[in-house]
Amino acid sequence: MPRITVDERYCKGCSLCITVCAPQIIALDPEKLTAKGYHPAMCTDDSKCTGCTNCAVICPDVAITVER
Repeated sequence: MPRITVDERYCKGCSLCITVCAPQIIALDPEKLTAKGYHPAMCTDDSKCTGCTNCAVICPDVAITVER
């Protein structure tokens, strides 16, 4: 089953990954702040991830890894 991992050290909460996620399972985590003060992206439902890698490709900070 595919899933995404977000490296919070690099994520700046730009939301680009959210816009390209077809199953709409990526959101900014309102409960967390990174060391730089950003709300990082997170997957809300791993079971719906298709492994398309659109989120990883669009991420300008290479903060997302897709595992298949």
